[in-house]
Amino acid sequence: MAKDILEEIVAHKRMEVEEQKKLVPPSLLYSNVDKLLSSTDRPTLSMRECLANSTSGIIAEFKRKSPSKGWIKEDGKADVIPPSYCKNGASAISILTDERFFGGNMGFVRIARPLVTCPILRKDFIVDEYQLYQAKAIDANAVLLIAADLTKDECKSLARKAHELQLETLLEVHSEPELEYVGDNIDMVGVNNRNLGTFHTDVQNSYRLASLLPKDYLLVSESGISNPQTVKELREAGFRGFLIGETFMKTADPGAALRAFIQEVTR
Repeated sequence: MAKDILEEIVAHKRMEVEEQKKLVPPSLLYSNVDKLLSSTDRPTLSMRECLANSTSGIIAEFKRKSPSKGWIKEDGKADVIPPSYCKNGASAISILTDERFFGGNMGFVRIARPLVTCPILRKDFIVDEYQLYQAKAIDANAVLLIAADLTKDECKSLARKAHELQLETLLEVHSEPELEYVGDNIDMVGVNNRNLGTFHTDVQNSYRLASLLPKDYLLVSESGISNPQTVKELREAGFRGFLIGETFMKTADPGAALRAFIQEVTR
């Protein structure tokens, strides 16, 4: 039996969040975020709207490392690649903020935010509302909620809190039973083509679940997409967002790779 990587990641994430709370007490973080929310001059960006109105729907991911493949681009810089993604046509940007397993950190969102005009998704393993406040504090626009590492009640509570903090939610599902997590305060539903337990990837998973997903949600296909033709076919199946990281990050110039990919998708 393959090692369940997700279980290991989530166990470490819960410990990590408790350590972060010691460094920045929840009361301090929450107070600072409340001040941000009371500001009237902070623009809001809707990832959902950007994807819905895009002819490509590419969510370009700043992903330096993978648990299954190791370093993809260890020297990748947040002040270079995300702005290049935005300049070259990304509808939204996903930034990994998990450090141990994905080589990311929250500082990457802080660095990229003033340099890009498109929405930023904080991609991490959200298990505590404290992380939602962190996402707002670093000026992310949306957060990922993964059905596989949450109970339905936890997911419902986190989605509600995210909306209170003016964060959009991308719910990630991988199997049919997880479709039960879809509900109030979910803005986008993502089908992960990668099994987070084994890291086996199969794009057919998106097609398999497409007909079962609610038609009034914006659908996102995640992981394992490397061919523009696949995006065209997924669009025909009803998807409007396509999260792609390694395909771009493994190249010398991720922004240029994105531009060429989009040209093929929209041709």
